[in-house]
Amino acid sequence: MTDAIQTADATPLNPAPIAPERDLMSKFDPLINERQKLLDSGVTDPFAIVMDEVKSPTLAVIKGRETILLGTYNYMGMTFDPDVIQAGKDALDQFGSGTNGSRMLNGTFRDHMAAEQALRDFYGTTGAIVFSTGYQANLGMISTLAGKGEYVILDADSHASIYDGCSMGNAEIVRFRHNSVEDLDKRLGRLPAEPGKLVVLEGVYSMLGDIAPLKEMVEVSKKHGCMVLVDEAHSMGFFGPNGRGVYEAQGVEDQVDFVVGTFSKSVGTVGGFCVSNHPKFEAIRLACRPYIFTASLPPSVVATAATSIRKLMHAHNKRQHLWENARRVHGGLKEMGFKLGTETPDSAIIAVILEDQERAVMMWQALLESGLYVNMARPPATPAGTYLLRCSLCAEHTSEQVEQILGMFKAAGQATGAIG
Repeated sequence: MTDAIQTADATPLNPAPIAPERDLMSKFDPLINERQKLLDSGVTDPFAIVMDEVKSPTLAVIKGRETILLGTYNYMGMTFDPDVIQAGKDALDQFGSGTNGSRMLNGTFRDHMAAEQALRDFYGTTGAIVFSTGYQANLGMISTLAGKGEYVILDADSHASIYDGCSMGNAEIVRFRHNSVEDLDKRLGRLPAEPGKLVVLEGVYSMLGDIAPLKEMVEVSKKHGCMVLVDEAHSMGFFGPNGRGVYEAQGVEDQVDFVVGTFSKSVGTVGGFCVSNHPKFEAIRLACRPYIFTASLPPSVVATAATSIRKLMHAHNKRQHLWENARRVHGGLKEMGFKLGTETPDSAIIAVILEDQERAVMMWQALLESGLYVNMARPPATPAGTYLLRCSLCAEHTSEQVEQILGMFKAAGQATGAIG
């Protein structure tokens, strides 16, 4: 018996050859080569910008130069609001730098509750849940709401977090053509009537800045017995009479079941949320993995969010000035001959579409060197494989800065051949 055990445990005399290591990073070689080619041409990497100093919602120091910011989502300019900053400092002093736990355990502090109440008041809803990011809000809500045997129906140009929420869940996924009410109606009509269905829409689409025809889409969704979730990340604060978003502006508040949003745009900090009037909404806290299994936001962050949200309820002048800025920049760029993502200034996002990556990078670099920062976007983030410079207006951009911005675009466009 002892000999048998020793024989079984012994190393084989002729072990099978070990397969060579497979480099899991090799799939990224095309991206690495493309980036290196860009850097070898002497261009600054558009996706590795470092802010050396941020002076205000509209000014930063980049590579030693004072630069106008036209590429952040600080739509309402709340990041330097004195009341917002003070709320964060007070919470930091009182509660420390972090929670060290999830919301389900020790991670719910006074200011988490205050932020959720501020959201209920802002949106006029009975329910509000704060997530650690806007990405997690979509990930959690979509994967939790629609389960096995049910359906999620989404716009083909939906944000990555919406697609990832679909992937995380077990529901069947159906896509419809971007902003097509007709295609949404057709695809819903093909689905069986019995299973539960969630239609996921966005108020403002972040790449081109176009808005959804929510009124018609919600009507079609309800005709087919679907629940509706709308992501209002890029519209909170300045769409609608109360700044609630496109769904408020288009008059469908009473028909939308869930509204997802983020603190990292108009609120001026970080975090995500969902609000709803559904009587069973609180059950989400007991079933949503991205809510349960992640650390909660630091108290200083939710304190700034709560203060900012309450100030946004009365930010009517800011909203008006933001729209003035958006209309002026859109109109000025269109008059110069730039190809834009929308015919009219539909939102605070203005996309300048370029022919190819080389032209887009040249234009982006010329703007940066003149003291203007915008976002360069490329596939797969952009629809239909387009290259674009994405501009995001802020309520704190002065009229003088807006004219500077237009002058910089004109000079860079002429220098690079983007316009005549």
